[in-house]
Amino acid sequence: MVEFLQDLWAFLRERKKLWLLPIVVILALLGAVVVATQQSSLATFIYTLF
Repeated sequence: MVEFLQDLWAFLRERKKLWLLPIVVILALLGAVVVATQQSSLATFIYTLF
């Protein structure tokens, strides 16, 4: 995982695409929320946010 993040950072820095970093972070956080609420009681609280 660390190697992937290092490669991603090197790619974004070399190609001058640092503006993509917030998008990648937000997508990763949304993915983590979906996985965390897949089969838990947190799902009811997440639904009220949206």
